[in-house]
Amino acid sequence: MKRLVAYISGKVQKSGYRSKVIAIARDMEIEGSVQNLSDGRVKVIAEGEEGNLERFAEALKIENAIINVVDIKKEYLNPIGECEGFYKLVGEGETDERLDKSAEYLKELVEITRDGFSRMDNGFSELGHKMDKMIDKQDQMLDKQDQMLGKQDETTGAIKGIDSKMDKMLNKQDQMLEKQDGTTREVRGLRTDIKSHIDQRFERIETDLGEVKTALKEKGII
Repeated sequence: MKRLVAYISGKVQKSGYRSKVIAIARDMEIEGSVQNLSDGRVKVIAEGEEGNLERFAEALKIENAIINVVDIKKEYLNPIGECEGFYKLVGEGETDERLDKSAEYLKELVEITRDGFSRMDNGFSELGHKMDKMIDKQDQMLDKQDQMLGKQDETTGAIKGIDSKMDKMLNKQDQMLEKQDGTTREVRGLRTDIKSHIDQRFERIETDLGEVKTALKEKGII
């Protein structure tokens, strides 16, 4: 067991600091007291297990929107065991003063809240104005998109017309190729007929020449 005597300086009076200290002490099973001093400091007397007491001493350094601990002077002593639980020591007339201070804080809170809502209203108004501008721009973009889609439809129609003309041209080309194929077949047939006719004529000529040679031999001419 150890005993801690600490003097805390900073914005620690009339700020809810003592209530924070009490809550921390009870969580850590620390016994002792906390009180405001006339010089603006807060005095803490605490007893407990050495490990818990060291953690408690570190936790006394509190900083938030209202509380600001600047310095802590600490002294460790042997425990006395005079405390049961952890409590706040209140000076004469302090309760009334704290109530007045609480009223001031409440007033400040109301004003801050009112100002905040006013800023929120202005912010919502400005936001609404910006949203209107964004919607107008979006409408303009949609109009342009519709115009582009219209032109795209026209282009698509023109492409379809070109496709139709190309189909007609391809059909005519197919017809011409069919005719060409027919002509080619006719030419080939004609060439075959001519070759056959020439072959027959050559055969007849060779036969006639053979007969002439035979007759000339019989007459002794050759």
